[in-house]
Amino acid sequence: MPKARKTPLRKCVITQEQHPKQALIRIVKTKDNHVFVYLSGKMNGRGCYIKKQLSIVDKAQKTKRIEKHLGVTIDDSIYETLRRLIRDET
Repeated sequence: MPKARKTPLRKCVITQEQHPKQALIRIVKTKDNHVFVYLSGKMNGRGCYIKKQLSIVDKAQKTKRIEKHLGVTIDDSIYETLRRLIRDET
């Protein structure tokens, strides 16, 4: 009988809820302090996950929690990219 595979869970830095990786978007800071939105979750660097909801992106921008978590200033274009990705999926 084959073993059932575990679904990898990650925590949203805004809501502090755990969700499957597919329900979250990863934001990555590289060693040279560049910030990217990365969907596959395999890029090297310091990362954090946020839930795929527009209200969560708005809250993240308002509270600057992602900036605090990654330790860099995040440009508004990153938040716009997140919003565009979420709108495209729905």
